[in-house]
Amino acid sequence: MSGIVTPTLGIGMDSCVIPLRHGGLSLVQTTDFFYPSVEDPYMTGRIACANVLSDLYAMGITECDNMLMLLSVSQKMNEEEREKIMPLMIKGFRDAAEEGGTSVTGGQTVINPWIIIGGVATVVCQPNEFIMPDSAVPGDVLVLTKPLGTQVAVNAHQWLDNPEKWNKIKLVVSREDVELAYQEAMFSMAALNRTAASLMHTFNAHAATDVTGFGILGHAQNLAKQQQCDVSFVIHNLPIIAKMAAITKACGNRFGLLQGTSPETSGGLLICLPREQAARFCAEIKSPKYGEGHQAWIIGIVEKGNRFARIIDKPRIIEVTPRGASTAQDNSSASPEAL
Repeated sequence: MSGIVTPTLGIGMDSCVIPLRHGGLSLVQTTDFFYPSVEDPYMTGRIACANVLSDLYAMGITECDNMLMLLSVSQKMNEEEREKIMPLMIKGFRDAAEEGGTSVTGGQTVINPWIIIGGVATVVCQPNEFIMPDSAVPGDVLVLTKPLGTQVAVNAHQWLDNPEKWNKIKLVVSREDVELAYQEAMFSMAALNRTAASLMHTFNAHAATDVTGFGILGHAQNLAKQQQCDVSFVIHNLPIIAKMAAITKACGNRFGLLQGTSPETSGGLLICLPREQAARFCAEIKSPKYGEGHQAWIIGIVEKGNRFARIIDKPRIIEVTPRGASTAQDNSSASPEAL
């Protein structure tokens, strides 16, 4: 095996890639955890698992060999609450792992002031099974596979029972709008990015990351820094859950949603694709053969630059209709030529 350079990826991106001693294989591993953001314990578990697996999916990896679960039980919960809530969270996590073709074989549970849930995902790969996040070139197109605005939707839902905060946004959004956005955010966060990971290989993706706590701009900047070529990312379009842009404006942009800094939980993949492949990727991921709910939007371009990312001054806001709404789904995808 002398002369063959095995890719290595350390701290800074979604997963570590560690060459193993034998057979040209690599260990790819990630860990993540968070505090619950939705009220449903089962969906909290699913979201937590999807969030962990996304770090593998961002590498184009579709198979996970093993998962561990990290669980913190709040010391403020009484025995009855623990017996009802924690098994549902565990079941949600396990069900999502099963959907992803893997299983949970262990983990750690502790008592803590707060509920925390997360895990570890591990896979042993051959080099052709993962895509290093470092090969974007000028002319590539940026694609995003889930809408933004999950934090705004979750917060707005909490404000339904807080008159002081609800009064700030009630002129721009209805209670029904908020409920629909919350449901959309919950199902979006719980959806696996596995299909997108598979299509990264089909359409020759050059790099990718998942969009989570640093917001779309923060993760785009982190990805740009990893590139071998002197490139920059320019974001022109922001697909946002319907009405969430209006809420953030009504709050004085407190969430940073339109600036790209609003945190997301278990967000979509931000993928650098060859220009000629991007529209086909967006069309393919919506195919019924992959199940319902998969979406993708062309949101920007890769150009020559200094490994930086930015959002243009007045980005186009794509209002993404919640799947529970009675109106037709938003199917907008800007063409590469329009950017």
